[in-house]
Amino acid sequence: MTDEAPQPPDGIHHVTAMVGDAQAAVDFYAGTLGLRLVKRTVNYEDMLQHHLYFGDARGTPGTVFTVFPNPHGDPGRLGRPQPSATAFAVPADSLDFWADRLADHGVEFTRVERFGEDLLTFSDPAGTPLELVAVADAGTGQPDAAGGPTPWTELVPERAAIRRIRGVTLLPVNPYATASALALLGFEHVDGAGDRVRYAKAASDDRGIGGDAVVDVVDRDEGFGREGPGTIHHVALRADDQNALLAWREEFDERGFDVSDVKDRHLFHSLYARDPGGILFELATTEPGLAGVESVDALGESLYLPDTFEPDRELIESQLPDLELPYGTDHD
Repeated sequence: MTDEAPQPPDGIHHVTAMVGDAQAAVDFYAGTLGLRLVKRTVNYEDMLQHHLYFGDARGTPGTVFTVFPNPHGDPGRLGRPQPSATAFAVPADSLDFWADRLADHGVEFTRVERFGEDLLTFSDPAGTPLELVAVADAGTGQPDAAGGPTPWTELVPERAAIRRIRGVTLLPVNPYATASALALLGFEHVDGAGDRVRYAKAASDDRGIGGDAVVDVVDRDEGFGREGPGTIHHVALRADDQNALLAWREEFDERGFDVSDVKDRHLFHSLYARDPGGILFELATTEPGLAGVESVDALGESLYLPDTFEPDRELIESQLPDLELPYGTDHD
């Protein structure tokens, strides 16, 4: 093992959850929450299942929440070792807007304060725990020259639109092991209260993501979870390139993580590693990116398939449900 780990990944790339009905997920994430469906593709491990990506107007890394719909799957059970909630950053003073919007859409929520921040906690139709956190550094919504986030404002006004993923809550079997993994990945301890300890890292890249990423580790006597609709599968962090993934693969392997080979996900390359606390992390590159394989104007409007799946397009499309967007397709 080398004395120094590779360069730490730079904040959150995306978070992936498992849901039930695909249309219900589109109605909720693109409709109620006002995110853009930036990619409709398939699960590369099961080409007859959708993989849906939601995010800002460009699918900027750091803004993206993805779901694997499985309408026939047994409901998941929240427990150890899983990520137990995903938090989205919204502008300061926008929670009253969101409280009204969630209520209007029949979504039950709770308003709480945590580490001095005001937030709403609620769940998607499959039961996946979510949060909206009002943060001062949520962003102005003006992209910089490097292509920073651009909030999607078809259904939610710019003053309130979701800016990015703020962070996640983790429920490991061994919180000390997961804390050690977070330190390895460049997160620093910043606060703690009760059974919750907060770790954070500031974005250091030039892509204009803005703000810090936070990870809360909860030490709670909780039963074991079960994967399925209503649970979060993994959290992905941003890696520089494939060389960084290879270096991290060696590092994880030498430290006893359960680590995968580097995988070509067509939209990016990735590496999966389960830490000794049981949490599944992914490291993902930013290139070519969600907008790198389709026109930005047409993101999410048709089924994207990598070249290897194109010969089976007719079969795949015959097995996938048609999806209707809650907004128009004219985005001039």
